[in-house]
Amino acid sequence: MFQQEEYDVIVVGAGHAGCEAAAAAANLGSKVLLVTMNMNTIAQMSCNPAMGGVAKGQIVREVDALGGQSGIITDKTMIQFRMLNRSKGPAMWSPRAQSDRMRFAEEWRNTLEQTPNVDFWQESVTGIVVENDTVVGVKTQLGIEFRGKAVVLTNGTFLNGLIHIGEKNFGGGRAAEKKSTGITEQLQELGFETGRMKTGTPPRVDGRSLDYSKMEEQAGDDVPSKFSYLDTPALVKQRPCYITYTNQEVHDILREGFEKSPMFQGRIKGLGPRYCPSVEDKINRFADKDRHQIFVEPEGSSTVEMYINGFSSSLPEDVQYRALRKIAGFENAKMFRPGYAIEYDFFPPTQLNLTLETKRVKNLYFAGQINGTTGYEEAACQGLMAGINAHNRVHGKEPFILKRSEAYIGVLIDDLVNKGTDEPYRMFTSRAEYRILLRQDNADLRLTPLGHALGLASDERMERVQRKQQETAEVVKLLKNFSIEPTEINGLLEELSSATIHEKTRAVNLLRRPNLELEHLTRTLPALTLALGQYQPDSLEQAIIAIKYESYIEKENQQAARVAELENFVIQGRLDYKQMPALSHEAREKLLKVQPETLGQAARISGVSPADVSVLMVYLGR
Repeated sequence: MFQQEEYDVIVVGAGHAGCEAAAAAANLGSKVLLVTMNMNTIAQMSCNPAMGGVAKGQIVREVDALGGQSGIITDKTMIQFRMLNRSKGPAMWSPRAQSDRMRFAEEWRNTLEQTPNVDFWQESVTGIVVENDTVVGVKTQLGIEFRGKAVVLTNGTFLNGLIHIGEKNFGGGRAAEKKSTGITEQLQELGFETGRMKTGTPPRVDGRSLDYSKMEEQAGDDVPSKFSYLDTPALVKQRPCYITYTNQEVHDILREGFEKSPMFQGRIKGLGPRYCPSVEDKINRFADKDRHQIFVEPEGSSTVEMYINGFSSSLPEDVQYRALRKIAGFENAKMFRPGYAIEYDFFPPTQLNLTLETKRVKNLYFAGQINGTTGYEEAACQGLMAGINAHNRVHGKEPFILKRSEAYIGVLIDDLVNKGTDEPYRMFTSRAEYRILLRQDNADLRLTPLGHALGLASDERMERVQRKQQETAEVVKLLKNFSIEPTEINGLLEELSSATIHEKTRAVNLLRRPNLELEHLTRTLPALTLALGQYQPDSLEQAIIAIKYESYIEKENQQAARVAELENFVIQGRLDYKQMPALSHEAREKLLKVQPETLGQAARISGVSPADVSVLMVYLGR
């Protein structure tokens, strides 16, 4: 009989969700077992070796602010950094880093191995152990049972994974890695709904065989920033990415393979990501387009392997190869491996509570692609939240739930639980109604106090936040009191085609003009430069954003406060909505399924109208 201790939290799967879940629970003090099919693929970047992007970068900053690890590890292993959408308002600024795939995985493994309270086991989990509707452990392929007070499932694309390349298909959770079986079937027996989703990856090529002179170089930022709010290493040497385009000849060759396409011939049943379609899907859906953008991105700081972003495909390998060679710069390309599509099981997330605990089985948590999401960042933040809540659950502490007005993480989980998803869910800034509040620059101000109260964010992080808050307030006060004479500034204003002033004016009033930045003033006014010299760049940036967007920020704060009134209206116990005939039929059906915990949550369920909310308010008021 295999003997082992009982764990507080068992995490199944060591992808981005599993790593964050294990690290969070362990750093909070839980005894954690991380079970993975392969210790050598911990935190594998299965697709694009990059972190961040539009809205995704905000999520990584939020994970870091709470005390998670993804931002730190990205900073240590990135080979390029870009702040996207700088030409737009700060709510749209989104950090993105190209990572070294091998070093990213290595750094995550090192981090976990150096985290007290984390044990590892390499084997496939085939099921969970349930007693009295409560999970009490997991069972493995070898028949071993590990006992645990809570279990977090982060199975990624491995649950009954099926890989497609043209007319060929074979079981697998990733290229050259076997699928996981048993868990889906057991959960179905326990009454869980399940579905199938699809994702894909492009071919990888030998960078030595490409002609970069025929492509557009895409360099990183001149002064690269980073993700973590801690003192992680500065990025010194960056590798460029490149942009090229498909053409009509490429499209014609790809169309030749449509008769063997698993997607067009119906062999793939799962729905793929709408916002990241395969190249064959793009040329089919957008037949009027004569070209599509291709990003050529390095897989690491020294490897020659290149990731062909925008050319995801499940067409036969020979079709992929012939089409690739018709792209400018790819005339002599050598392929390392073809692209493929993969189908896998997921569980509609309406079966979860906002803590990511399942409603059917107590102390069982789902995080990542098992919930129907796509993307490393979406997985990482779910893993973090599941790890926190699993720890809190087994130690008798309150659940940790983020509101939509507090974090993109809150938006993501709220969307999943209340609306569900029938296609891979990806985060966008447009999904957040409070995106002016949820900026990448203020994630530490929003969330580090919460992470510190949990015991996850360190004292050092909290001290940094307090310093930033104090400095920001001082800078705003200084700019409100700093007066500028017309003779000092009118030359600059004329240069910027901005209205001149005729009397002494406060700096804060000039900074509210959309085309006037702080650097314009400091370049012109030595006294202001001297006065601001003692403050950190992040405090200066925070102050300017607060000044320029003051009215918008206040408006969103007021909206959030109004919504909070509904959130404070708690629904006690399970209600039988069938006995409320004044509700619409759809509302009764959805409310019965989701069983919202507050009136605010009920209002966000798809199919529940404002009139239905009014009926609920009357009923609950009785």
